[in-house]
Amino acid sequence: MKGWQRLSVAALTAAMLVACAGDPAAPKVPAGFTLVEQVEVAPGEVRIPYQKYRMDNGLTVILSPDDSDPLVHVDVTYHVGSAREELGKSGFAHFFEHMMFQGSKHVADEQHFQLITEAGGTLNGTTNTDRTNYFETVPDNQLEKMLWLEADRMGFLLDAVTEEAFEVQRATVKNERGQRVDNRPYGRMGERVGQAMYPQGHPYSWPVIGWMDDLDRGNVEDLRRFFLRWYGPNNATLTIGGNINVAQTLAWVEKYFGPIPRGPEVEDAPKQPATLTQDRYISMEDKVHLPLFYMSFPTVYARHQDEPALDLLGDILGGGKTSIFYKNLVEQGYAVQAGVSHPCRELACEFTLYALANPAKELKLANIEALVRDSIAEFEQRGVTPADLEKAKVQHEARTLYGLQSVRGKVSTLAYNETFFDNPDLIAEDLKRYEAVTAEDVVRVFNTYIKGQHAVIMSVVPEGRTELIAAEDTFTPAPLELKAAPQTLQAVMPPVIVDNFDRSQIPPAGPNPQVDVPTLWRAKLDNGVPVIGTQSLETPTIELLIALDGGNRLLNADQAGLAQLTASMMGESTENYSTSEFAEALELLGSRISVSASGYRTYVSVSALSRNLQPTIELLQERLLRSAFTEADFARVKEQHLQGLMHSMNEPGWLASTAWSDLVYGEANPQGHPLGGTVESVSALTLADVKAFYQKQFRAGNAEMVVVGDLNESQLMAALAPLSQWQGDKSQWPAMAPLPQLGGPVVYLLDKPGSAQSVIRIGKRTVPYDATGEHFLSTLMNYPLGGAFNSRINLNLREDKGYTYGARSGFNAGPELGQFLASADVRSDATAASVAEFIKEITQYQAEGMTAEELAFMQSSISQSEALKFETPGQKARFLDKLQRYSLSDDYVKQQGKIIADATLEQLNAVAARELKLDQMIILVVGDRASNEPALRELGYDVRLISL
Repeated sequence: MKGWQRLSVAALTAAMLVACAGDPAAPKVPAGFTLVEQVEVAPGEVRIPYQKYRMDNGLTVILSPDDSDPLVHVDVTYHVGSAREELGKSGFAHFFEHMMFQGSKHVADEQHFQLITEAGGTLNGTTNTDRTNYFETVPDNQLEKMLWLEADRMGFLLDAVTEEAFEVQRATVKNERGQRVDNRPYGRMGERVGQAMYPQGHPYSWPVIGWMDDLDRGNVEDLRRFFLRWYGPNNATLTIGGNINVAQTLAWVEKYFGPIPRGPEVEDAPKQPATLTQDRYISMEDKVHLPLFYMSFPTVYARHQDEPALDLLGDILGGGKTSIFYKNLVEQGYAVQAGVSHPCRELACEFTLYALANPAKELKLANIEALVRDSIAEFEQRGVTPADLEKAKVQHEARTLYGLQSVRGKVSTLAYNETFFDNPDLIAEDLKRYEAVTAEDVVRVFNTYIKGQHAVIMSVVPEGRTELIAAEDTFTPAPLELKAAPQTLQAVMPPVIVDNFDRSQIPPAGPNPQVDVPTLWRAKLDNGVPVIGTQSLETPTIELLIALDGGNRLLNADQAGLAQLTASMMGESTENYSTSEFAEALELLGSRISVSASGYRTYVSVSALSRNLQPTIELLQERLLRSAFTEADFARVKEQHLQGLMHSMNEPGWLASTAWSDLVYGEANPQGHPLGGTVESVSALTLADVKAFYQKQFRAGNAEMVVVGDLNESQLMAALAPLSQWQGDKSQWPAMAPLPQLGGPVVYLLDKPGSAQSVIRIGKRTVPYDATGEHFLSTLMNYPLGGAFNSRINLNLREDKGYTYGARSGFNAGPELGQFLASADVRSDATAASVAEFIKEITQYQAEGMTAEELAFMQSSISQSEALKFETPGQKARFLDKLQRYSLSDDYVKQQGKIIADATLEQLNAVAARELKLDQMIILVVGDRASNEPALRELGYDVRLISL
């Protein structure tokens, strides 16, 4: 494309990393540590600065100073995932992730969540096949407390493991499996493919979350042995990044982690790529609308020399709208979605190809398979073009850069590389590995791993439609042989740890960090479009957000789905580019332009490398002003949209959202319908409707712009100047129809036969958004009830009862309306009991309000969380968007801070008394009617059956 020049790998990344380098000076190494290496960033180098230490007990410690924001990110990664489990005892690594949050010797049950949330931080843990990690992002004054917490569960977890806690978390894991696997369309596909790809006993042959029988069979002693085998400091990496003092941080690490003794020695598991001697066809019926074809070839393992070429091959074959897969399957209408990727893990990788069949044109997966194989053959005949390789490389570079915009992104990268490859410093090497891939390399790996090779081929078809499968099953997994290897650890008692301080004392926090709202500037384009921006020097990137007032609110109720359909059409051809040509131009720049619709707005989001901003703006002009809206594009996009809607009708969450909108806002209002519309409403839409909505929505008078990047105001305004030719006055919203009367006690029951879980929603309409008034006070009031992990509702339904994986409540609001909503996905057999617990908690809170302790917790948590709000360009852009949208003062955050600090029990409990009256709310349950209706009626409420 004219005007474009590719930015080198070093130039792309060096500016970002230099800006975040912090103080590289390493202090004198204290006793108990060995300095392994210190990496600084020099001009032109592509690195994250860090210091790597090894403690005497084997713990690896990586420190990465970064003073760009007043926060720290702490990550503890244990080199143990489901691949370290024994046959017949699957799910323990993931189970342990849950147990690690349930308290330890010096930390009470639920106190881990409470302390971090109260400190204004965020936390989580994740488990995959190869590692488990635990992480927190907190204001920088909270670092010592985080290290105390992480050390206590590393050294003293088993002191708090009780039979009761074990059973509660076993129920929680089962709920998670029900929500994420059993009750989700295609949810069991991954575990079925794993069984077929790997022989029984291979570390990847069972799912990370485990088999239900194994979860039922496990006991506390199994759990203790697993912890003592794998959770020693010598099998862990502690990575800390952010605004840290290196000397002080090392002293704290020595204090809290130093006394913990080594665990058993751990050796790296051998690489175990799969091998197949023939194609393995498998199939399953599921509650789905769209048949799914999935094909997986075994390849190599992470950081194998062929990994980069295989990754780029995946991008070329099916990485986007310029790929062979998109052209042959999606563009031709045979598939609603199709793609190719090469996911890699420590021990083995797979090359995966998938297509969601479009029932309007092709249902039989045998024919989809033929198209997939024809596409593979087309690649073989065509080979790799220079543009193919260039696009794939630029996309890899851009993904790397965007992934390092936050301290968490940097810390996670360091921790991942150290855990699996004993070297945190692999960013530059990885970029060079991909940069060095040639067309010949891509063809070679294709010939080696794909051409003529065998694959696992899975068909997922709607229930009762087995005639649609690609081929008869040729593989059936053998019955599970429960011959677990003997435990390698004899003792189940934790080692004795001797301290010279009192671990039961919670470390104090340092002074609250000074949180500065980004320095803002405001301007206008020549056409009057307001622009608000701020400079962010951490990365050489630009984030541009164009918000257009309107969205669904511009529509009549019978046009539901038109705003979203139009947004999808804005991703297709323009007057000067075909769909694939436009996508290719963006890919060559490493840029992104996306259009999305919401209830009250349409958003145009742009991400660009700073050097390529000008040509990206040229493409943005083409997208905004010269979209083609062709009949061919419309027919394909509309069909994809309709098939997506029919697919969504099997999703419990979509059913609940659709029914809820209808009940709360009424079918006469656009808000009373799903944003994507219904099959009936979208079927009636025409290309003329899209063009008319485009003319109404995409006017300069509706637009506001937010821009965040490393360029200054004058540079950015000069780059945006071409958009001044955009014209059009502001559009007027149609009048809102009368809203339905709400009130209870009424339970609306939507039948989803055989559902493993039920979706519960309880709530009502409330006031519109305000930053400092009734809505804001309501959010403060709700925080102890259902706004935090350790809120009353979640502790009751998840931790105490084991009914759900998570329960919550909150106040959300827009410019006209707001709502209070309490919700959870619960075990089907606990539906009525869960409704009763929701009602109990809401009623009691409405009558009695929060306690003084809960008020203090809310004040501390929300006020200190400000340190985390403005870190990344995306976060800054969202903050500026809200500031602009609601005409807020630049210091509204300080105003909110004063309201929080001055809030009283009397004030907030009065809000609870007003806003949480159950007789003003309705209750919706989406689940199996046959098993749940009698119990729901026993609650004493009027139960009304509804349908969509």
